[in-house]
Amino acid sequence: MPEKYPSILLFGPPGVGKGTQGQMLGSIPGFFHLATGDMFRSLDKESEIGMEFTRYSSQGLLVPDFLTVRLWRQHVDQLIARELYNPTSDILLLDGIPRSVPQAESMNEHVNPIVIIHLVCQDLNEMVKRMQKRATEQGRPDDADESVIRKRFEVYSEQTAPVLACYDEAIIANIDALGTQAEVLLRVLGAVVPVLNNKNRTLV
Repeated sequence: MPEKYPSILLFGPPGVGKGTQGQMLGSIPGFFHLATGDMFRSLDKESEIGMEFTRYSSQGLLVPDFLTVRLWRQHVDQLIARELYNPTSDILLLDGIPRSVPQAESMNEHVNPIVIIHLVCQDLNEMVKRMQKRATEQGRPDDADESVIRKRFEVYSEQTAPVLACYDEAIIANIDALGTQAEVLLRVLGAVVPVLNNKNRTLV
């Protein structure tokens, strides 16, 4: 088992399409999509940790760093134990983590980022629409209130956007997130495939 999990980080503001692209990439053999939002939402809402998550998400705030990383590590260990994720053969698609500089620093000992897919969308109103549509289709109350959504954008700018500076610019791929899902996926694959080909040649 590798000391660090080979990873692709899906990065960008709320509603930019990280989950959609992660799910599509995750359907390709050799990739495993891990969305921390899904991890948190699967918590027992009546448990202490579940209530704590709801308290933060309902206000558009980030869950504390120590709690997020601890839960993430436990979740990955469970996935490995259940043989759903194999770190020796699968590339981990990280969606929603790290969301702050302290998280990035804490996770440095656990993940080896191969490439960072930075999904970019300058149209804030378009992302608000996407999130409200998602709230209706997926029953996600944290995405329904526009004031909460816009608070999440503020939190992203203040706490998450600086995370990019933690990584080498050479592995950051800025991807235009506007367009159909297939169009965006083609752009993502255009950034991912050459990097994986180089990695495989190095291993050979």
